[in-house]
Amino acid sequence: MQIPLKYILRSSSSRRLTTVFTILGIALVVFVFTAVLMMANGVQQTLKSTGSDDNVTVVRKAAASEIMSIIDREAAGIVTNMPQVARSAEGRPISSKEVVVIINLAKIGSDGISNVTVRGVEEAALQLRPQVRIVAGRMFKWGAREIIAGAGITNRFVGAQIGQQIKFGGDLWTVVGIFESDGSGFDSEAWGDLNQIADAFRRSSFSTVTFRLKNPDDLSDLVTAFDGDNRLQYFVPKREKKFFEEQSEMMATFIRILGLFITIIFSTGATIGAMITMYGAVANRTVEIGTLRALGFYRRSILIAFLGESFVLSLSGGLLGLTLASLLQFFTISTLNLGSFSELAFSFALSPSIIATSLGFSLLMGLIGGFLPAVRAARLDIIQALRAV
Repeated sequence: MQIPLKYILRSSSSRRLTTVFTILGIALVVFVFTAVLMMANGVQQTLKSTGSDDNVTVVRKAAASEIMSIIDREAAGIVTNMPQVARSAEGRPISSKEVVVIINLAKIGSDGISNVTVRGVEEAALQLRPQVRIVAGRMFKWGAREIIAGAGITNRFVGAQIGQQIKFGGDLWTVVGIFESDGSGFDSEAWGDLNQIADAFRRSSFSTVTFRLKNPDDLSDLVTAFDGDNRLQYFVPKREKKFFEEQSEMMATFIRILGLFITIIFSTGATIGAMITMYGAVANRTVEIGTLRALGFYRRSILIAFLGESFVLSLSGGLLGLTLASLLQFFTISTLNLGSFSELAFSFALSPSIIATSLGFSLLMGLIGGFLPAVRAARLDIIQALRAV
């Protein structure tokens, strides 16, 4: 005979204090575990949304990020005049040669400083990235020492507000506008005129060249053209979205490894707590278990019942921890991007796979914590159990 689910649920609620503490312990572990996964996913989603599949970014081979890439002017000119590059109605290539540099800015409300990315762009940059839009102030003037700041840095760094000035590259730069880019990595950057920024940092070369493909399916032809041109052997074209997605891999992996280490420590305590709770349930219900066996319930039914009770506790804690972690989606935080070594603002991102993984993890804790007590309950001798007082 099988023990009914009602009995399992009633048994779980009979020891309220220990049950509550066990659920809260598991909930804490699941909260931390889910938060770590959401953080890593948030970084990936932020950088993934930075690029577009219609755009191609050309970087130097083996360059791990834009700040490590160098493209000489001759190669940049060759790239922008390739037949796969889309052109405007005036016949100009829809491309942007860009210089990417890192500056130090003081954080608001603290004595610390952090790195901020400054991107020098050409006029077509806004056409290439339509998600970038001015939400306050105005666009910088071409040929002037003016910049626009991303929404992700204007509230966190001194001088990144409209009308303020930031000193870098040996000069003062006036912030004339604030822009948003739908939560992408561009929100954590400041943009200015390519020529002005290149001049300030004495850069005769570029970091990247980004352009719109004439046909989104032309990438394979473009790669073939690069391979066949000796002047472009040191450079590689990548879809812009893929390029920025690759930038997130190192950071996301680091977050997951660090979070996994912390979670293992926390989960050990929660699993031991669940095991103690279930051992206590077996000790308190020895006579009850003997009665069930005398009534004809099989050992496996006893085993399944106690495992089911452990799963009820772990699933309850998992759902509570997952619910609390889901509230993190309303918060935006920033961290140092290991790919670019600059500040990156991002939001926690929950996904169906994270929900399934978190609940599965909570059930695993329930299985580990409840298995030995369940085996002990199933192996109790009927006569000795009935004699227990």
